[in-house]
Amino acid sequence: MTADPLTADRLTPQESWGEPRSRTVAWYDPMLTAAGAAGMTGLEAMRAIRDGVLPPPPIAMLLRMSIHDLAEGRVEFGCALDESVYNPIGVVHGGLVSTLLDTVAGCAVHTPLPQGVGYTSIELKVSYLRPVHATSGPLRAVGRVVKPGSRVAFAEGEVIDAAGRTVATASSSLLVFPLPTAGS
Repeated sequence: MTADPLTADRLTPQESWGEPRSRTVAWYDPMLTAAGAAGMTGLEAMRAIRDGVLPPPPIAMLLRMSIHDLAEGRVEFGCALDESVYNPIGVVHGGLVSTLLDTVAGCAVHTPLPQGVGYTSIELKVSYLRPVHATSGPLRAVGRVVKPGSRVAFAEGEVIDAAGRTVATASSSLLVFPLPTAGS
């Protein structure tokens, strides 16, 4: 039986793998964003992130997502691609596409929310329509509120490649709730 070169705590490189590639990720304290956004409406918070008033969340830095357009009930994000997000069969991992869809659906729901109200995903249904490669990007993702709600909101998302082809769609249900206030 051959030993598995990938273990839980280290990687044993093989000579045939060549030189390792790397990408550096930097991010800011996510609690700065949460604290800054606490006194804003959802749309104000999203604009503050887009405009660099508040730092983007770490997941945006990790997956190289950026806000391109905002309106109440609608957002558009971009996502740069490279081979660091490939899965074992040589295409962009579906988890990245799913995360992008979850992000735009959630942020679309966030935009009409008043100050002191948050959201979290309850359900996300993703339909993958075509494979995505590093050369497919940058990706553009659009999220739209289908039905706002005071307890549950519904949104949809679409991811489009650089050639204008839809690569995935999603429908999402999100729980809407009051955020805890300081000291509670």
